[in-house]
Amino acid sequence: MFTNLLKSTGHNVGVVFVGLGIAWVGTRIDALLGIGEFHHWAAAIAAWLLLAMGFLLRVWATFDFYERRMKVISLVPQRALVTSGPYRFSRNPLYLGGNVFIFFGAALLFGSPVALALTALHLPLMDRFVRREEAQLERKFGVDWLRYKAHVRRWL
Repeated sequence: MFTNLLKSTGHNVGVVFVGLGIAWVGTRIDALLGIGEFHHWAAAIAAWLLLAMGFLLRVWATFDFYERRMKVISLVPQRALVTSGPYRFSRNPLYLGGNVFIFFGAALLFGSPVALALTALHLPLMDRFVRREEAQLERKFGVDWLRYKAHVRRWL
């Protein structure tokens, strides 16, 4: 259990760095375009809350995978349908924690309008990717997937 917690934590530190990197790139584009950054105490508080929530949500979700000896990143559908832990509340806690909470949190932390826009613009692409994954899960798990999908929202 402790090993899985360490693996889950380590796995998700990288996601935080990716979010921070995208936000930093946003600040460079802001500068190139002459767009001013914003800094406000409320944005900083929201940023830290989003980063913490996203990180903890992802750690919880990856921990569930590692406890079942499953890979977090896999090009093929998983061998088991995970419906416990954060998967009771969202069908996509990994994407929600990383691509939404962490990326928006990092953009707010850096005060980058471009990073906020990039994060918002990539969400429809993520949704399309998730829908493709869901079609694979439906083919693999059939009625179990449909039952789960009927009771748990895609995002929140």
